[in-house]
Amino acid sequence: MDAFKHNQAAWDQQVRAGNRWTVGVSAEEVQRARDGQVDVLLTPTKFVPAQWLGVLPGAELLCLASGGGQQGPLFAAAGARVTVFDASAGQLEQDRVVAAREGLDLRTVQGDMRDLTAFRDASFDLVFHPCSNCFVAEILPVWREAFRVLRPGGRLVAGFNNPVSYCFDWPSIEAGDPQLKYRLPYRDVDHLDDPYVAQVVRDGEALEFSHTLAAQIGGQLEAGFLLAGFYEDSWGSGVFPDAHFPGFLATLAYKPQNLHTSSV
Repeated sequence: MDAFKHNQAAWDQQVRAGNRWTVGVSAEEVQRARDGQVDVLLTPTKFVPAQWLGVLPGAELLCLASGGGQQGPLFAAAGARVTVFDASAGQLEQDRVVAAREGLDLRTVQGDMRDLTAFRDASFDLVFHPCSNCFVAEILPVWREAFRVLRPGGRLVAGFNNPVSYCFDWPSIEAGDPQLKYRLPYRDVDHLDDPYVAQVVRDGEALEFSHTLAAQIGGQLEAGFLLAGFYEDSWGSGVFPDAHFPGFLATLAYKPQNLHTSSV
């Protein structure tokens, strides 16, 4: 199975279904961004600290695997020069719809987050990457490409799933008695004979990959980034895993001004 193509189609389907992460922002949210209040999410509930985003007016900003009409239009309303990059044509269309409705200027590019050859080296001041690398099998290429397309001193803000969530058997979670079942790193494609995973595929939902903290955080360091910020988040609904541990993590990282700077 080609997981990338499956997930492209799955997210197009999620747009048609009105998934929470495919619904464009309101005119009121856009106006607040125009007034300087940019409320964007890397994870489900906590807005990204304003200091993580830096100066937005005039900044070259890449929304990486971040379609859906949610972050890109707000950054454009705040004065950034925005490119939204996503695998899903449907998700990118949501950005174009909001931009047309609000008179915003942004660019959309379709592709694989692991391959940013559509962009030259040092093209962006900020890469904004919400929880989405769980939909690709390898994430080290994501970090390396983000590093390449950032200018020295540029920043990467990223959200990702806590990999511990993937250790549990989902039917047992739904039954209210979470049971450990899987080793990390977890990959849906390795468990297609599992009735639950098979149903996910039949229903056209996206395939997921857990990755490890070594790949998520250590991978950023390996790519050359310097970590400067961190927070945790949850679904905010009280359902698993909120009662047990934070299900989401977010990081702020910089590309060194001096590329000979060591993170050691």
